[in-house]
Amino acid sequence: MKVLFVSLGCDKNRVDSEKMLGILLKDGYTLTDDEQEADVIVVNTCCFIGDAVEESIDTLIEMGRMKTEGRCRALIACGCLAERYQDDFFAELPEVDAIVGTASWDRISEALKRVLADKGEADADPAAADAEHLRFCGDIDRLPAGTHPRVLTTGGHYAYLKIAEGCGKRCTYCAIPSVRGDYRSVPMEDLLAEASRLAADGVKELILVAQETTLYGTDLYGRKALPELLEKLSAIEDIRWIRLLYCYPEEIDDGLIAAIRGNEKVCNYLDIPIQHINDGILRRMGRRTTGDGIRSLIAKLRAEIPGIALRTTLITGFPGETEEDFGELCDFVREIRFDRLGVFAYSQEEGTAAAVMPDQIDEEVRGARRDRLMEIQQEISLGRGQEFVGQTLEVFVEGEMSEEGTAVGRSYRDAPDVDGYVFFENAGTESGRFERVLVTAASEYDLLGVML
Repeated sequence: MKVLFVSLGCDKNRVDSEKMLGILLKDGYTLTDDEQEADVIVVNTCCFIGDAVEESIDTLIEMGRMKTEGRCRALIACGCLAERYQDDFFAELPEVDAIVGTASWDRISEALKRVLADKGEADADPAAADAEHLRFCGDIDRLPAGTHPRVLTTGGHYAYLKIAEGCGKRCTYCAIPSVRGDYRSVPMEDLLAEASRLAADGVKELILVAQETTLYGTDLYGRKALPELLEKLSAIEDIRWIRLLYCYPEEIDDGLIAAIRGNEKVCNYLDIPIQHINDGILRRMGRRTTGDGIRSLIAKLRAEIPGIALRTTLITGFPGETEEDFGELCDFVREIRFDRLGVFAYSQEEGTAAAVMPDQIDEEVRGARRDRLMEIQQEISLGRGQEFVGQTLEVFVEGEMSEEGTAVGRSYRDAPDVDGYVFFENAGTESGRFERVLVTAASEYDLLGVML
């Protein structure tokens, strides 16, 4: 039977999708990217913000049409949207035959067998023939045990390593804890085994992700164990780069800074989601830091790790944000000059504390403020890129552009999909290699160069 898998949302969702793909492949299913040829379609959904909810619903409706326009026999919804709205899912989306929750992805094969049995398929599990519409959701604080096979969807030379699940921060705008559960670290031995398998399969860059990576180990070992994990991962011979995403500013301490500075395999790169700089807005957001604390941390990181690339995310139009508050945020972005920056217009998420706060900002204003910040950052990003003209960077090659002779890769400053690229004349390189590139020019987000 052929399975089509659609994965939406974040890189943490991608890891779950890759493991579900591995389970299905191991259990005898074959994979296809042709929706017309798929016997089963699985959509791993997202509900982080309103746009993600809309994309997930539209995708499910579109894939549901394959039941009449293609050969699809079963449509399964997984992930955050399915978990969050499970009580209403089948009434609102009758195209969906079953849902698999965020902590139950390891039951994907079981879900498929039972759905097919319910439909009277001959190759399904007959013991499950009395199944009705099924909800494989269970306890959101469950952590599937052990290691699982993965089908990489990143091209094979880099991979995301999800080191923890859930979140205990309880930011007022975020629904993630209600669909992903409390923070729970993956045992270190499981991570090392998974990383070793990835390296054996050709992965050279590990990108560590979680809702919050800096708290890794606090629930299992009673301490922040991320520096220890970095040290052990770097001992895997074939791993060349290790990259850290989603480090909350209040949790970055001297131990982590020393681990980054002293380990040549750990990229001098940090993603630090700060969301705002105004103290009043930070308090309303439920954030556990202050504007002064953020500034001090950034100064310390730049002093102790020369050349570090800093990325952050910001939210505009949070309830109560005045023009003065937004002006303070714009001034801060100009002052700090982040290497990379992303901006979200505030999304009023059902069930969150912020959704019922007074002084909600008009949607048009939220979007206009987001666009203004991105205009400011575009100029900054161009200036930051121009600082590298004439320098030589190590570049991780990802492939070749359609234009003959142009290769594309990433420097230590660039995480996949969210940051920029380095384009350079291809002098016989190939994907997965590291090359030295002399930077000759810069655009707003990308660099141009010549391979040495």
